[in-house]
Amino acid sequence: MKFFFSLSILASVSLTGTAQAQAPLTVPAPVKQVLDQVQPAAIKAHIAYLADDRLQGRQAGTPGYQMAVDYVTKQLKSLGVQPAGEGGTYVQKIKLRKAFLKPGAIFTAREGQTATPLTAGQDYIIYPSPELPATTVTDAPLAFAGFGISAPELGYDDYAGLDVKGKVVVIVRGAPRTFASTVASASQDLSGILQAAAKRGAVGLIVASTRAGALPDLKRGTYSVLGPKGKVAASRTFAVSSQQQLYAAVSAATLQRLMQTAGLDTATVFASMKGGKPASSPLKTIVSASAQSTYQDIESYNVVGKVTGSDATLRKEYVVHSAHLDHLGITAPVKGDSINNGAHDNASGVACVLEIAKIYSKLKEKPKRSMLFVFMTGEELGLLGSAAFAANPTVPKASIVADVNMDMPTIIAPLLSVVALGGQHSTLLEPVARAAAYMGIALEPDPEPEQNRFIRSDQYNFVTAGIPALHIKYGNKTADGKNNLSEEVQKWRAVTYHKPQDDINGAFDFEAGKKYVQFCFLIGYQVAQNPVRPTWNKGDFFGQRYGSR
Repeated sequence: MKFFFSLSILASVSLTGTAQAQAPLTVPAPVKQVLDQVQPAAIKAHIAYLADDRLQGRQAGTPGYQMAVDYVTKQLKSLGVQPAGEGGTYVQKIKLRKAFLKPGAIFTAREGQTATPLTAGQDYIIYPSPELPATTVTDAPLAFAGFGISAPELGYDDYAGLDVKGKVVVIVRGAPRTFASTVASASQDLSGILQAAAKRGAVGLIVASTRAGALPDLKRGTYSVLGPKGKVAASRTFAVSSQQQLYAAVSAATLQRLMQTAGLDTATVFASMKGGKPASSPLKTIVSASAQSTYQDIESYNVVGKVTGSDATLRKEYVVHSAHLDHLGITAPVKGDSINNGAHDNASGVACVLEIAKIYSKLKEKPKRSMLFVFMTGEELGLLGSAAFAANPTVPKASIVADVNMDMPTIIAPLLSVVALGGQHSTLLEPVARAAAYMGIALEPDPEPEQNRFIRSDQYNFVTAGIPALHIKYGNKTADGKNNLSEEVQKWRAVTYHKPQDDINGAFDFEAGKKYVQFCFLIGYQVAQNPVRPTWNKGDFFGQRYGSR
């Protein structure tokens, strides 16, 4: 069943179905007075600057991105928000690595003494290694490990009974239908999949397509983030702290060939996996590969500001409001335009965090906990800025109690309902429900769980650091009662998302932006005022897996 919750029960029923009596939200008069001062025109002005052609699409590490950093820093400084970056500044330096594969890489496969004919770019691609300049795999057997998921706590483990030591693991993307949507999303996180293979002694990973289509084009390189000691700290192609020798992708036709050679029927295997029964198996194919990689290291920056809390004890803890500052830069022209301005993605989210910071700057009595405003680089490159911040924050990690992330709120229509991605996993759902009831906004489950948004934005790196986090998105409710906003957004995305057409001249509802700012402020403010810090729900998957970090 698909549940949509009416306003009358929002404050008393969580999205996990657990009844919890909650007092209605009361907003002190001085706070309400400042909250009412949020101006749609201010939100528009921030977006107009950040999405201007002069910023050249704000790609991390470019002069245009630096202009965005300077703008946000200037705004925070003008509000009296304190610097909370490194060395008394507003910035945290992030070292990004762009890796390229040198010409001459070799990838061969054989079954017994019979070579398998494979064409580079059509049947397979090899990714550059972000840490090892030269990699080699010699006569490594292949092993099919299903989705590459090891979740024994959920009764599912693709590696159960499968020996992959010294082998190259082949996986397909996906998760069993029995998994809850957010758990299914998290289970497909490539960093976790890579680590699972590396921990079991695999020397490489091959991700196989299940549908016909072109393999990725790696001409522009792949990105990772480097830690303080120059080692890879986060990557979607390399298992951190490993000696992984190969990361590759193969086409659906190549996968079919590998499976048939081992006497496996792909339809039967996939049906079993989807039904929650692993179908892993050794394959009959042996591969060899060698490659060399070159690097271009890039400096970029997160921007971090803070408002110090009023309570002598709780001010040592932080509630984070976050948004990514980067976008795609300049790409191939679409309808004559090549600058990806990123007005919705994510100048809008940055504008909302800036306006939330403005609200706090105007409050004479600050909240009990301190507020941290984090604007992150490298989200479009694989959530890299947030990965770096979550691993090495500019405040003690244990002092961060929650993150409320704002990534492309999609303010193109009146904000009548919202989705709190991740809310069902922690007590953060309670302040969300109270804020929704206070503002007359409906709270709904994710209308598009197949989009895997829970793992596709910066809040997920806070989650994997053990910090309860939310991503607040639009809901489905519309003023005409059709309640089909997600369909309208899908149409909008088809012509605008990640294209140069996402500029300030596109569809915007800045009144919705005002409401979104007020709503997200109220969530963070409640967390900052509550003496009890947020906790993972009892028995929750994410709390059990990451809560002790």
